Amino acid sequence: MTEPSYLTAVRESYDTVAAAYTERVPDPRELDPLSRAMLGAFAELMQGGGGRGPVADLGCGPGKVTAYLAGLGVPAFGVDVSPRMVEVAREAYPELRFLVGSMTALELEDGGLEGILAYYSTHHTPPELLPTVFAEFHRTLAPGGRLFMAGYVGDGERLRPDTAYGGHPVSFTSYLQPADQLAELLEQAGLVVTARLVQAPGGGAKRTVASFLAQKPDAGS
Repeated sequence: MTEPSYLTAVRESYDTVAAAYTERVPDPRELDPLSRAMLGAFAELMQGGGGRGPVADLGCGPGKVTAYLAGLGVPAFGVDVSPRMVEVAREAYPELRFLVGSMTALELEDGGLEGILAYYSTHHTPPELLPTVFAEFHRTLAPGGRLFMAGYVGDGERLRPDTAYGGHPVSFTSYLQPADQLAELLEQAGLVVTARLVQAPGGGAKRTVASFLAQKPDAGS
C-alpha cells in the first residue's frame, strides 16, 4: 500500500530535525502550570485504572513525556512515525518501550490500551483524516479507557514552514482546527469528552492551546 504523502513528509522532516527538536523541546517539568496540571490529572487517572492495559504515547517524539508519565507510575510506552525520533527515545530511556508506527493504522490490538496520550501530535494530520485517527483511538482503547489530547488550535489555518528547529528543512504542514470541531470529531468516533481546557496565547505559547480528556464508554453503558 502506498504511504500517504503527508506521512512521508512528517517522517522525513522529523528524522531531519530529531536532534535539534530534542534539544529545544522542554522537559515536561518545565511546562506552564496548567499544562503540567493536565498531564498530572491524566497520570492520576491512569494510576487508578482498572489494569486493562498500558498507556500509549502516540507521536512520542524523543520520549520525554513518555518518560515523565512512567516516572509518575504510569505503564507508558511510545509510538512515533519517525524512526530517528524512536532511536533518540530508545537511547535516552532504554528501560522503556518505543515503536515506529502511524496513528492512522496502529499495529496494536483492539481494546488493548488503558489510555492514550496524543500530546501535540495530531496537528500534522489533514482534517479529512482525523476521523480515521480518532477511530483508531477508539478501537485500541479498552472499554472505560481514557484519552488525553492536547495541541494548538485555530480557525482552519494551514502552516507550511520551510525550516524549523534551528533552520533545518522541513516539508510538513500543520493544520490548526477549531477546538469545537475537534471535540465533535472525538464524540463522533465514540469517545465521550469529559473535560476541555482552552488556553489563550501567553506564558511562552504563541498560539491557543486546547486540551481534551475523553473516555471510551464501558461496555455496559
